[in-house]
Amino acid sequence: MTGTGSIGPRLDQALLSRMPDPETGAPWPAPDSDRRPNVSASVAGWARGARPAIHRLFLLGEGIGASRTPALHEYEGREQGMWLSYRILDSLEWDITAADLPAVLDWARTSGFSGLNVTHPFKQAIIPSLDELSDRAGALGAVNTVVFRDGRAIGHNTDWCGYQKPFHDALPDACRGTVVQLGAGGAGAAVAYATLDLGTPLLIVHDIDTARAAALVERMQGIFGPGRVQVGVDLARSVAGAEGVVNATPVGMATHPGCAIDGDLLRPDLWVSEIVYFPIQTELLVRARDAGCRTVDGAGMAAEQAVRAFELFTGVTPDAPRMHARVRAMVA
Repeated sequence: MTGTGSIGPRLDQALLSRMPDPETGAPWPAPDSDRRPNVSASVAGWARGARPAIHRLFLLGEGIGASRTPALHEYEGREQGMWLSYRILDSLEWDITAADLPAVLDWARTSGFSGLNVTHPFKQAIIPSLDELSDRAGALGAVNTVVFRDGRAIGHNTDWCGYQKPFHDALPDACRGTVVQLGAGGAGAAVAYATLDLGTPLLIVHDIDTARAAALVERMQGIFGPGRVQVGVDLARSVAGAEGVVNATPVGMATHPGCAIDGDLLRPDLWVSEIVYFPIQTELLVRARDAGCRTVDGAGMAAEQAVRAFELFTGVTPDAPRMHARVRAMVA
């Protein structure tokens, strides 16, 4: 099931059949069509007589039906005067595996998509199928944004800066001591980089897959030096000596309910940071606040990584405060 021909009809159904013309309700024009939408001047953000750019986008991941990312990008697109459509390709619903990734990329490229976002569990698996990586994506070994330019699929990582800026804005005095990170997947690589870049003297990485944790630690040691990051063995012991805990796992998502850490390990002098944003109040954050911890929710990262991705997709700098406010309004 790796050929474009075998997977194409499913992708057509998942991503193209749900893309109506916003004016007529008809299907979008073919990728090679010269047609551009004649947009009503009443549509917010579109000047009278303007013919806005067209951008097709989608999100690829597992269990992502509740994602607010499509609505966020489409909202900002309208505000920027674009005809932008963003859809979801849930690998569970459409039977997409890592082996299908080359075919998915080929199909998207030939179907006129500007790019796609990638989330769990494909942020690392997609790399061999790409033509090029940005310097940061190559260093992190994880991709969350793929842009099609001149027939090439280029992988970027906007997760690391998406996490770092809102976290630092919320807790500017953090990362002066040891930080415990839960999760060593694609998002974990970005969070580890961001946390070490903020100056934490020691990052301890815990993951149920110890080989994956070891691989991430080795990668981060190559960037920041061997003394600043290590694989965690005893979570209780790690947390006891830490100033903060970051959850970089899917645990806490609507589709992966639960708490990433035993609540008994939390104490008032810890800060707790979360990357999950739907629901915005994860079980971890609720328990952390009950324990008296300072907390940072995942909405900031969801918005900021989308701000960077939007600019990569469209070449237009979005209104970052507007996108941040929109995320919080959507998940409130």
